[in-house]
Amino acid sequence: MTAIPVRPTVRHELLVHLTGTLFDTERSYSEREVNAALRTVHDDTAALRRYCVIDGLLVREKDGSDYRVPQHA
Repeated sequence: MTAIPVRPTVRHELLVHLTGTLFDTERSYSEREVNAALRTVHDDTAALRRYCVIDGLLVREKDGSDYRVPQHA
């Protein structure tokens, strides 16, 4: 398993690809479901999940109950 890219630009490109491939924009996901999807590419699901939220590629409910891909106009 390869490391998560350190360079922000490279990491962002990877995260865009992952969220576009692993998640459907028409539904929300539990944290468990997000972890299961991200675990298919890397064991550090917490880091990947956090980077996706920071980069705005996944939106997390304040209570952590679900995640979704934001609708971009």
